[in-house]
Parts: sequence; C-alpha cells; structure tokens
Amino acid sequence: MRDYTSMWETQAQPVPFRWPQIQAKLAEVPATTWSLFVVAVAIATASAVGGVPQASNPAAEQLGSELATLAAENHDLRSEIELKTLEVERLGQIQAFSGEFRIPADRAMLVYDIALAEDVNPELAFNLVRVESGFRRTAVSSAGAIGYTQVRPSTARWLDPTVETRDLFDPEINLHLGFRYFRYLLDEYNGDTRLALLAYNRGPGRVGGLLRSGVDPANGYAKAVLGE
Repeated sequence: MRDYTSMWETQAQPVPFRWPQIQAKLAEVPATTWSLFVVAVAIATASAVGGVPQASNPAAEQLGSELATLAAENHDLRSEIELKTLEVERLGQIQAFSGEFRIPADRAMLVYDIALAEDVNPELAFNLVRVESGFRRTAVSSAGAIGYTQVRPSTARWLDPTVETRDLFDPEINLHLGFRYFRYLLDEYNGDTRLALLAYNRGPGRVGGLLRSGVDPANGYAKAVLGE
C-alpha cells in the first residue's frame, strides 16, 4: 500500500539548506566584483552612521557607476563565451560530417551551413547529397538534373527565375536551391520526410497520383537517404 504523508506532516518538514549549491554560485562571482561589493558596503555603512545621504556621497556614486560598468562587461564576456561555445560545437559537427562522408572540410562546411540556412536537418541534407550526386559538383543525370542536389533547370527557375542552367554547377547556388525545394516539399507533405523524399526523387505530381490511386509510391529512394 502506498504511504501517504499528511498535509500537516509535509508542511512541518524543514526546507533543506543547500549550502553546497550556494557556495558553487558564489564561487562564480569574480574577485573584483567581491572587492567592489565590500567597498560599497563599507561606504554605505559609513554614510548611514554619519547621517550622510547616499545621493550626496561622490564616492558611492562613483562606485555604483563602476559596478554597473563591471556588470555590463561581465554580461558581454558571458555572451562572447556562449558564442564561442556554439562555434566550437558547429566546427565539431562539421568535422564529424567531413569524416563520415569522406569529403573535404570546406565542402562539409558549405553543406552544413546552407542546410541550416534553408531549415533542413544537416544529417538529412548530407545523406540527400550523398545519394543524389556522391558529392560531385559536375554530376549530370540522364534527365538533365545538375550538381550536388541534382536540381533540374526547370525546378531551379521555378524557385528563382534569375538562375540560369550554368549556375547550377555553382555548389552554393545548387545547395541552396536543392535544399529549398526539399524544404518546400516537407511543408507540402506536413513534415512527412518519407513522402517529401519520394516527391523530390519522383516528382510531386507522380507521387500525388500514386497516392490518390491507393498505390504506395515507395521505390527505395527514401530508404537509401534515410539509411533504412
């Protein structure tokens, strides 16, 4: 039987004093801040004892200004550390993808950054390029699809009317358009990655027609990209 403690017994229990956690937080405060804090307390105490209003105490005002400046500097430093941490994580992931897919780091960086820019999962983006072109910039299919993501010129012009066929051999342009098209298909299929991949490979018209006929449009492409 479950042991229920009464409300009165629960309320009577003292709240534990978490001194180790408090010590850890206090240890994070820079020594310079503690020094200024001690001085500020001393000045405030002296002012209170002497009956001198704090607003008329130049030393207290100067110290308050210095404390505000120090707090702002600490905030900026913390923000910089957070940014550096994110950058280290980014480079670590790029290095991992570079090793996994055996491609140069600069190529992996391009795929990774553009995938994020187009709101596509980087791992999925790398696998899509692997299956489509084997990371070959000059790859051209029998259907006329070009480059890393095997974008057709007609699809590219639909996404960006200013793009010409030769532009699709540019890795940056090709990746942006390919991932943008895949993102569009993901939205069209309500986030269904499998159907979006099949539409990317077979065309949304073909996939839609098969689905309306009650036929599974699977042809092995989605499994190849997803590694299933």
